[in-house]
Amino acid sequence: MPRLSHREASEELASRSPEIAHLRALHGTCRLGPRPRASARFASLARAIVYQQLAGAAAGAIWERLLAALDGDCCAEKVLAAGPAALRAAGLSAAKAAALGDLAARDLSGELGLAGLGRRSDEDVTARLVAVRGVGPWTAQMFLLFTLHRLDVWPTGDLGVRKGYALAFGLEEPPSPVALEAAGEVFRPFRSVAAWYCWRACERV
Repeated sequence: MPRLSHREASEELASRSPEIAHLRALHGTCRLGPRPRASARFASLARAIVYQQLAGAAAGAIWERLLAALDGDCCAEKVLAAGPAALRAAGLSAAKAAALGDLAARDLSGELGLAGLGRRSDEDVTARLVAVRGVGPWTAQMFLLFTLHRLDVWPTGDLGVRKGYALAFGLEEPPSPVALEAAGEVFRPFRSVAAWYCWRACERV
C-alpha cells in the first residue's frame, strides 16, 4: 500500500469505524504538527524523557527551566557540558538527569545515529532508543509517532489512549494493553491516527 497522508489515513479509518468517523467530525483530520528537523531529534527525545510520568503542567515547567539552563538549546553538547548538578537544579530527578546524560553520550558517540533514524524500520528505531538509559517503549513510541510521523504506532500502554478508546467505543472501563492490542488490529496500518483520535476523545471529557 502506498504511503498515505494523515488526511487520507483519517478518511480511511472513518470509513471503517463509525466511532472514528464521529471523532473526525468533531476534531477534523489527524494533525501531528510539523515534522521536526533531523537536528531537533535529540531535543524531542530529551523532552519525552522529561515528560515521563509527570502531569503536563509540571513537566512543561521543568522543560522550560531545563531549556533556560542550556541557553535555549537542548543538544547533546550542552547537556554534557551542564552536568548532572545543573540538570537536577532545573527540576529533573536523579534518574532523568542520568538518562539525559546517557542520551547525550550515545548521541555524540554516533551510536544512536539520530540523523538516519528516519530511514530505519519502526523495530530498529525502537531497539536503538530503548538501549538508552531511561528510555522505554512508550518514549520510543512517542518519538516514532510525533517526531518521525510513522502512521502505524499503537501505544497500548498509554493511559490516555486506553481511556479515549473506552470513551469512544462505549466501554465501561479502559481496556487492558493486551485487549487494546487486539482491538487495534482493525486500524492497521494507520494505528497512529486511531491513537490521535483516542487522545481527542479524552479532551472532550
